[in-house]
Amino acid sequence: MPSRRSVLAVSFGAVLARAARADDAFGGDPYKSFQWLELKKDFLGRDARVQFDPRVKVQGPAFAEDPMNVPVTVSTDLPGVQRLMVLVDRNPIRKVLELQPVSAQPAVSFRFKLEQASPVRALALTADGVWHVGGTWVDSAGGGCTVSGATRADGSWSQTLGQVSGRLYSAVPGSDAGARLRVRVMHPMDTGLVNGIPAFYVTRLSVRDGADRELLRLQTFEPVSENPVLSFDFAKPPPGPLRIVGVDNNGNRIDSKVD
Repeated sequence: MPSRRSVLAVSFGAVLARAARADDAFGGDPYKSFQWLELKKDFLGRDARVQFDPRVKVQGPAFAEDPMNVPVTVSTDLPGVQRLMVLVDRNPIRKVLELQPVSAQPAVSFRFKLEQASPVRALALTADGVWHVGGTWVDSAGGGCTVSGATRADGSWSQTLGQVSGRLYSAVPGSDAGARLRVRVMHPMDTGLVNGIPAFYVTRLSVRDGADRELLRLQTFEPVSENPVLSFDFAKPPPGPLRIVGVDNNGNRIDSKVD
């Protein structure tokens, strides 16, 4: 007859084994999201090298009071970041944006539409081919992807389409300690999920310096909020005037200078 100690050891081992199997079912995801493995396969590839990494930071509200305008800041101090992707597990359109920093810092702040409470993830690809994944959980009453924006509702979007405003801020005035570029692009950013309104959104943006060198490249998708405001960081102020160049999915071009 087995001793009580051996029975307890077997029981504890079975609990650990079940926990390990459950963890495998979520691919090690700390949020235990059923969507994670599908996201990984669709956007990274089934065989992608992935690790969950606290150095990839996603800052957002615990609760999204306005699901059409959820503020988020994504950043990492990992060296050699080539791409920075933002995904939302439970949105009907899961990819929000992708940044190629070029000579900018691997960081971006913006607002996006949230359909329901979900993990919000940032995935940073480093030069060694590893995707580093961080995230945060944002609760919400939801519905942000399936409601038309204010300028679409009142018809004013056509008067401001493609207009750009922006400013370059010094991190420390009068020094070369760093800089932040904040840009606003007027565009309705329609998701295509509202009856009678097709998808209509900015697809690409590029920031260029005064010598026409590309500083960063950005892909944006339907979940980015209406009239997006985007912030980017630089290790030192780039030479101006800066130029914002882009296009939307209907071929409308964006080309503007920021002094």
